[in-house]
Amino acid sequence: MLDHGRPRAARGVERFASRSTVGLLALLIGSLGFLLLMVLVRTAWAPLYRADQRVADTLNAWVAGKDLLLAALRGLTDFGGHTILMRVLVLATAYLLIRRQVRLAAYVVVTALGALILDPTLKLLVGRLRPVVDMPVAFAPGMSFPSGHALGSFVSYGVLVLVFMPAVPRRWRTPFVSVAVLLVAVVGFTRIALGVHHISDVLAGWLLGAAWLAITAGAFRQWHGDGRAGIGDAGAGLAPEARDELRPAPAEDRVLARPWRVAAELAVAWVMVLGLVYGAGLLVTDVLSGFALVASDEAAVRWFVEQRRPVLDPLATVGSRIGNTHSILTATLAAVVLIVAWRRRLRPIVFLAAVMLGEVTLFLVTSSVVNRPRPAVPALGPEIPPTASFPSGHVAAPLCLYGALAVLTWQWSGGWLRWVTATAAAVIPLCVALARLYWGVHHPLDLAGSLLLAAGWVTACWYAVRPGHQPGARQKEE
Repeated sequence: MLDHGRPRAARGVERFASRSTVGLLALLIGSLGFLLLMVLVRTAWAPLYRADQRVADTLNAWVAGKDLLLAALRGLTDFGGHTILMRVLVLATAYLLIRRQVRLAAYVVVTALGALILDPTLKLLVGRLRPVVDMPVAFAPGMSFPSGHALGSFVSYGVLVLVFMPAVPRRWRTPFVSVAVLLVAVVGFTRIALGVHHISDVLAGWLLGAAWLAITAGAFRQWHGDGRAGIGDAGAGLAPEARDELRPAPAEDRVLARPWRVAAELAVAWVMVLGLVYGAGLLVTDVLSGFALVASDEAAVRWFVEQRRPVLDPLATVGSRIGNTHSILTATLAAVVLIVAWRRRLRPIVFLAAVMLGEVTLFLVTSSVVNRPRPAVPALGPEIPPTASFPSGHVAAPLCLYGALAVLTWQWSGGWLRWVTATAAAVIPLCVALARLYWGVHHPLDLAGSLLLAAGWVTACWYAVRPGHQPGARQKEE
């Protein structure tokens, strides 16, 4: 109340100062810190080089020869690589465009492209070589300063925090930011531990990322018609006024009215489908083992192997990769983002998550207990999973994923989109199935087992979750 007696200009100056402090500090610390490190590296300042080498030698001695730790480090470092970061940012951009947040989408694209340009340019300008250690455990091409993984992760996860912060409830904002900070820190540590970057390379990447985020955030606010400079009120994100549009499901207060009932129904259905597929597997491996059906199953695999041609091998490789774990995870994540952006509901995501989680567990259990050997033919390549032959996980996964998407789209939409998804649900698993037969790693009856698993489980999930239920609709859920 006392502020009413103060000049409007004075209150405006205070608001500007309070909201621009974070951005100004990020810009000053980031830019000056990066320039200082770059000068020290370019002039080969001995204390810095000795400290870098000491850290590199210590971590190299700690991780060398520890296969499990190295596997974990290599997996975690990918969260700062171009592949994962580009996919995450592309999905974020698609989400924003569907929600008609064109300015925020442009901010994501421009900020990401800027980091992508700065990294190789500065590497060539500085020209620092990668660390030299006694027992190399990883290799990375190009120069060392600054760390592209550190810069890319800082900018990418920082962009996600700034853009989507308004959609996060206040009680979850600290965990949201903490996860982003932890990811950036872990990525930076893995680059040093794997011996592909000095600690000063990683620090430089973080400092440059902070400066670049401050610059682009300030530019966005000016373009957005907001006179405040810098990142501003970091707790409110870049565009607090877009909160309702950024929220995944603003009209869906309760995703499931009776979650425990749904969980119980899914558990019962999982056991029933397991028994169905397991029984089919026992018929193939035991009851019918001496019959003509199983003999023709083996003959069909041999026929596919005889059709191998150099021109067909790459097509079979592509078909097989469509059904591998990496491709299915990527497609599932893309589907989740697009469904939330388009339908503004979380209930279909629960349905999709139940379908894919159930598919993985059903496949692993049934393949282990049935334990049918792979076909006795030479496989096309070395990429053969350690699991058994019945059912095919490569075929079951796309059957479940694209089948679930087809039934969702069939309810939501009409016309061409309905038929496109239905066609994809049939054609994509068929291509994967033919590729697995061509590779010589599955029998036709293994693929039939996958179809049985997918049809039973998707149907059960649809009945239990009822993803078509509308919030607020007078529709019984008992």
